[in-house]
Amino acid sequence: MMTKIKDFFLWSETIFLARLHMFAGIVMGAFLTLDPGLFQAYIPTQYVPLYLLGIGILTEYARRRNDPNLG
Repeated sequence: MMTKIKDFFLWSETIFLARLHMFAGIVMGAFLTLDPGLFQAYIPTQYVPLYLLGIGILTEYARRRNDPNLG
């Protein structure tokens, strides 16, 4: 099962993260069109920059992990 999932993402964590971001963006966009204050209770606005920083670090780690030339 895991081999089929990894084959779908071409054994790349970066591609997995990109598709996960795309799916999350679609879902959040759909919910935010219904009620813009929906996520306010779950994700306070002061944590959004920390979320973006964390996602950026995770994506950079995944990208460098698969490319030995990046170090």
